[in-house]
Amino acid sequence: MNSTLRTVLVLTIGLTLGVSLAIGHGVWAEKEKEEESYTPIPLNELRSLTEVFGRIKQDFVEPVSDKTLLENAIRGMLSGLDPHSTYLDAEGYKDLQVGTTGEFGGLGIEVGMEDGFVKVISPIDDTPAQRAGIQAGDLIIRLDSKPVKGMTLHEAVNIMRGKVGTDILLTIVREGVDKPFEVTITRDTIKVQSVKGRILEDGYGYIRISQFQSHTGENLAKQISKLREEGKGKLNGLILDLRNNPGGVLNAAVEVSDAFLEKGLIVYTQGRVPDSELKFTATPNELIDGAPMVVLVNGGSASASEIVAGALQDHKRAIIMGSQTFGKGSVQTILPLKNNTALKLTTARYYTPSGRSIQASGIKPDIELESIKVASVEGGDDVRIKESDLTGHLESSEEQNGKGENQDTGKKKDAKKELLTLAQTDYQLYAALNMLKGLQILKR
Repeated sequence: MNSTLRTVLVLTIGLTLGVSLAIGHGVWAEKEKEEESYTPIPLNELRSLTEVFGRIKQDFVEPVSDKTLLENAIRGMLSGLDPHSTYLDAEGYKDLQVGTTGEFGGLGIEVGMEDGFVKVISPIDDTPAQRAGIQAGDLIIRLDSKPVKGMTLHEAVNIMRGKVGTDILLTIVREGVDKPFEVTITRDTIKVQSVKGRILEDGYGYIRISQFQSHTGENLAKQISKLREEGKGKLNGLILDLRNNPGGVLNAAVEVSDAFLEKGLIVYTQGRVPDSELKFTATPNELIDGAPMVVLVNGGSASASEIVAGALQDHKRAIIMGSQTFGKGSVQTILPLKNNTALKLTTARYYTPSGRSIQASGIKPDIELESIKVASVEGGDDVRIKESDLTGHLESSEEQNGKGENQDTGKKKDAKKELLTLAQTDYQLYAALNMLKGLQILKR
């Protein structure tokens, strides 16, 4: 055995023993407090680790640095836990911090791993990925010419990132499509505007949250205020669109839920350590004065989106419409390490106010409605003869008063045309609007 390898092995074994002694001292200190807390150190497994370390250093076809080997060992430990726990090197940690503020580089997709492939959780609004037609549930099997199988999620994400303006070729497998297909996407700087809104009809507002970021709660309040101004001070109903929202910051989900609730539990978390057990409750001053709500969700609605949908559903504050959500009911905690690195570690599960766990089951809508396309029938009702078309029909009061055709007829036709366009472009939103109108009628 050469001297370099011998030195590495001695250092590694020494490190192992040092960790054992340090942990042993800690266990001994805890043992005085609580006998059950004692955990024996797995010395045999640690010896196996040092043996593998030594074999790689000696026999691998190319030299590998100690840092690379140890970082890979850490990544291996985390990847075997669940799809969401990972090691963040300095660059990855920085990207995560930037991502929560709403501006970062890349394609604009939230991804995870499934069966060794990159799975699209959701494309982000107004990004290259969305414009290229990437859908929630797509499996990415190749990045340019490189097979994804065998990569870590971190490695795959690093390949998808790159210089703004450069292209990447994705090979995708999609449910319902017979064979894999390719999509070329041009990288861009991703600027996420997490909250958008508009008035759909008089008094009926629409708000889209594409991602939960640190400022989403305050941006939501501003958007509601803006919609109130456009609606002359009042909202008769609101549609909250969480479709293809991959989640984000937990506190933002709590703030959004709180905006529509007066009291009660929003969400609680449970884990193994006391710090992971949290409860979040609503505060007074609900922002839309109890107006009816419909929340739109689908298979791309995950994590923080499911917290909001679950809270509003349990409190019977909104009707949840769409398709079953993604089912990510776990909480990841960022644990900073030395050298500007960190662990993203799953530390708890979260539960809706009624005690439902969302993990791997998701939120089931109150009204299930798949995303479908509709088309107008040629002619339709407009070609049918009505009473007013018949010769000699009795006049309406408006005609008797000399007003002739109702002055609002033009406006009604325009509104009808807009509704037809909405039905064709987004049938789920069209159905949600009709649901809101029905709820408002019952409320009266």
